[in-house]
Amino acid sequence: MHYLIDYAYLICSLTIGSFFKVCMVLFFAVLEYVGPKWRTFVANMSIAIFFTIASCSLPWIAYYLGDWKMFTIVTSAPLCLAILTPFIVPESARWLVSQGKIEKAIKILKKFEKINGKDVSPQIYKDFSESCAKIQEEEAQSQSYSVLDLFRTPRLRKITIVLVLIWMAISLVFDGHVRNVGSLGLDIFFTFTVAAATEFPADTLLTLTLDRWGRRWLACGTMVFSGVFSLLATVVPVGVYSATLAILGRFAVNISYNIGLQYAAELLPTVVRAQGIAFIHIMGYVASIVAPFVVYLSNIAISLPLVVLGIIGIIGGLLSLFLPETLNHELPQTLADGEDFGRGQRIWDFPCCNK
Repeated sequence: MHYLIDYAYLICSLTIGSFFKVCMVLFFAVLEYVGPKWRTFVANMSIAIFFTIASCSLPWIAYYLGDWKMFTIVTSAPLCLAILTPFIVPESARWLVSQGKIEKAIKILKKFEKINGKDVSPQIYKDFSESCAKIQEEEAQSQSYSVLDLFRTPRLRKITIVLVLIWMAISLVFDGHVRNVGSLGLDIFFTFTVAAATEFPADTLLTLTLDRWGRRWLACGTMVFSGVFSLLATVVPVGVYSATLAILGRFAVNISYNIGLQYAAELLPTVVRAQGIAFIHIMGYVASIVAPFVVYLSNIAISLPLVVLGIIGIIGGLLSLFLPETLNHELPQTLADGEDFGRGQRIWDFPCCNK
């Protein structure tokens, strides 16, 4: 009987894991409707508020219930609200255009025009429709897109591979810090809450700086800082000092995590954005599989997990320098746009220093 329960639990966990990341499609669909001016605010503050509240609540819900089955039920029940999504969130207009459904895209845009109280000239819609139709004619020879298209041209292939490696590093470091709170020498419920609470100031700081300093160097800096703080936590006494430095490492990787979410959405072309992001996140989950084994290294040496997380964080940060900057650039629509995106940029270009 116990074996049946175990197998049922594994099957249910596998099913949840297989579909859970679909929720990120909704995140990017909303992001596509936000103009460049507010994109950073919406992308980060939505996570800052709701993710922080939920994460800080988790340990105390578990503490109060004291039963993993009830905990699973209570934390899974809100997912039922996803049923309302098709009735609230419109389809991506960018995706509709990429699929040749221009009239449906215009209908959604007119709905937003009414909601925002704006008056858009019919000529603008006409020009938009003609422009989209012209792009469709140019892309007519290749109507079916897949994630494999990201690897067919050299620059887009390099960008995709670097995004995958960076996201794998971010996912492993983030998940490693979350799981390693029990090895920091303090009460696990309190430590988890404080570490989770760093999400709000991290995202607030990111909202204030991302559109000034750009994506590339900020991603590099925060990942490197995460690695440095993690390594520093290994050379101080276990307890308050090591926990403080480790939590600062978690604070920095929180920033990197949210940059990564937005960065990938801005770099990948619209026609393969959903598939590309899904692929990148799948590879991130592959990397996260290693996180429990990294944390288990504490049985060999208490500081070993932070050493591994620190080194991976620094490497992931340096890889960010091989990506083009997306600040103040229009999102690439076609594969050709993605291939040409960032040409002429130099590694030492700082958006905040450009006139």
